[in-house]
Parts: sequence; structure tokens; C-alpha cells
Amino acid sequence: MNPTSNKSDFEDLTTNLKDLAYSYLEKYSPSKQQLKVYLLKKYLTKIKGSKSKKEVTSIIDKIILNLESNKFLNDEMYSDSKARMFLRRGYSLNKINQSLRNKGIEDKFVRQSLEKIKEDQIEPDFVSALKLCKRRRIGPIRPESNRELFYKKDMGILARGGFSFDLSKRVLELETEEFNKLIKLI
Repeated sequence: MNPTSNKSDFEDLTTNLKDLAYSYLEKYSPSKQQLKVYLLKKYLTKIKGSKSKKEVTSIIDKIILNLESNKFLNDEMYSDSKARMFLRRGYSLNKINQSLRNKGIEDKFVRQSLEKIKEDQIEPDFVSALKLCKRRRIGPIRPESNRELFYKKDMGILARGGFSFDLSKRVLELETEEFNKLIKLI
């Protein structure tokens, strides 16, 4: 085996993976875990080199550490921005927590983001539940004649959204006028 050809092979692989990482970062704002999965998939599908999986993951880890030290990747900032975006969409705190964990964010960053939301917002779950009702046209938005018929369905939608039973019940029992006043305040 010629060691010089092996070295050029290694350098080609790292430059290819770096180029892929930079192009992915230009297009998206991923977490470390998302970038790692993306680079590994690209290696396995397109590059298909002769390196073992351990060697490739070590190269990818070095690339990610380099990007992190140059402040191209920051999971803390990613966690904060995604948490705020999810809250604007009407996600409950439970669903935000689960979504961030699924994206590979560390627990401490998830907890910090949720604490910031709790400090900034007054009853963030209640506000999110109102937004979800407005977006899905459920609960107080339904005509009075249909509210009782769809109560279980609406409760299920809110439960899948990560809201507690008491909060869901509180939102679904709001009068239409009161709901409209609260929505205008948001």
C-alpha cells in the first residue's frame, strides 16, 4: 500500500466533506447532529469511499469541531431560535422540548431555551393553545351548534399538541367573544 496515495485520499475526503458542510450551512441552519447525519449520509450514498465508518465519523467530528470553533455552528443559538419559532407556531412547551431533543440538541440548551421562554412570556402554553385553536379552527371558533359534537376531537388535537388536560379544557370552554378578545391581544 502506498502511503502517499492514502494521504491524498484522506485529504480529498476531508475537502469533499468540508465543501458539503459549507454548502449545507449556506442553505440551512442545522444543529450539530443534523449536520453530522447529513455528512454521513452523503458519504455513504455519493462518495462511497473505502474508509471505515469509524474513520469517516472521526473526520466528520473534526470538521464539526472546526465549524464550531469558528462559530459557524452553535447549538445554543439554534435551540433559542427554534424554540421561539415553535412558540410562534403554537407549540406547547412539551412539544418544543421534544422537538429540540429529536433534533439532537443537548438537554442543558433545551432547558435554557425553555427557561427564557417562561421568563419572557406570561403563560406561554395558554397563548400557544389559543394560537393552535385559531390555526386549526377548533374549540371557540367552531359554531355553537358543533362545539359539543367536536369536543373530543378538539381535545385530542390539543393533547397531541402537548397541552395538559386542564389547559385544554380551559381553552375549549372559552366563549367566542372572550376568545376573539384574547386573540387580538396576542
